[in-house]
Amino acid sequence: MSDADDRLCAAAQLEPPASAARAMLDVAEDVLARWVVARGEAPTDATREGFRLLALHRQGAQDVPSFNACRETCREIAYHFNLLSSEPDDPATAQRRRMMTMLVRHLELFVGGKLEVEGLGEFCCASRPLRAGRDPDDVPSRP
Repeated sequence: MSDADDRLCAAAQLEPPASAARAMLDVAEDVLARWVVARGEAPTDATREGFRLLALHRQGAQDVPSFNACRETCREIAYHFNLLSSEPDDPATAQRRRMMTMLVRHLELFVGGKLEVEGLGEFCCASRPLRAGRDPDDVPSRP
């Protein structure tokens, strides 16, 4: 289990729900900051639409179009943060907390994967560098 995942598990259990949401948002921001630092930049302290998370995503996606794949995940994290912060007594709070946890974990996995494959030059399972040098006839056929 990674440090971010340990922090996320602890954050998700905090009470009241607004505290859990803030702690999970902090984990998500740290995940994106790690990506920005790995690219040799200083993570921004600016906000976008009221969230540093969205500003960090914008910074991290600059000149890396494939990083836009996690844009909606970041927006969903911000949405669930708002729900948990503004409606802590809502009957859906437990489900919203689980959803925010899953979204932050998804972001962590995405960025971790990006950090691993960035050296390949492209991100996705169909990345050309993964297939480079292979004989096209060597690709398994589908049944």
